[in-house]
Amino acid sequence: MKNISSHKHFILVGFEELGALRPVLFVPFFLMFIVALAANSLLMYVVFSHRSLHQPMSILIAGMACVEVCLPVFFVPNMLLSFLFDWKGISLTGCLTQMHLIHFFGAFQTTFLVWMALDRYFAICTPLSYHELMALQRFLKFIVPLVVRNGLLITLFVSLAGRLSFCRDVINHCFCEHMALVELACGSTAINSLAGLMAVFFIPVFDFLFIAASYIVIFSSVLKSSSSGNKALHTCVTHIIVLTLSLTLALIAFLSYRVRTGLPAAVRVFFSTMYLLFPSCFNPIIYGIRTTEIRQHLLKTLTRWTHLVQIVPF
Repeated sequence: MKNISSHKHFILVGFEELGALRPVLFVPFFLMFIVALAANSLLMYVVFSHRSLHQPMSILIAGMACVEVCLPVFFVPNMLLSFLFDWKGISLTGCLTQMHLIHFFGAFQTTFLVWMALDRYFAICTPLSYHELMALQRFLKFIVPLVVRNGLLITLFVSLAGRLSFCRDVINHCFCEHMALVELACGSTAINSLAGLMAVFFIPVFDFLFIAASYIVIFSSVLKSSSSGNKALHTCVTHIIVLTLSLTLALIAFLSYRVRTGLPAAVRVFFSTMYLLFPSCFNPIIYGIRTTEIRQHLLKTLTRWTHLVQIVPF
């Protein structure tokens, strides 16, 4: 029998169908990368530099901004270099490391929305106990289990992917996405697909169900008490917009690898990239605009910086 050795080095060929037009992708993805870094960094700076914003919801928004800064750093620079200089190679170790970082930080895009939903639930449904329930010592019982859940599930399917033998070395993606690597394996990948589906169900789907249930309770409470209705709807609608966009892109990306359709490979890669990168650009803008306190401090900070630039001689 012929001995087949497993590949330890891979080639990323996302958007290869575009041919000579592939370098043009550098411009939109570079602009999105800059927007994601600048907007989220500004949001974190404003929250942490103003004591009046040191409140649970603002801290959670800043935490999400931190995730949205880190996430694009793990894959966008390498993708941009690939567009410009055709640098496509990556080792198995590098691929698994990138996969773990992307999926681990990506999981917190919905996990932070769970914590925000809890904040809104406590603020609207149990206002007299809000500060006690949102104290760090008490709130840790909601933080630690979800952090452990994310870490265990992501580590599980990445470890299983690392144990596979690979008969092909061309990954039709711009970064090491789990199923994009797994589909290159020689033998059965049923256990890998199951582990991936478990992660999808227990992280974004579970988070969505939990958030939906909490908002049903919140809206029921709002209908009974009209005094806090407007503020409740305002804050909750923001979270629903972010959650809907994030989940729609994520589920299209996940299911495209498991439900065989006529979807072109470039479209599948696009959705897989957008479900990570688009929220990084969109979230700080929508939270900065729709959260009144943060918007006011953002405007003051930008105005102050504009005046400083105008008086500094060049």
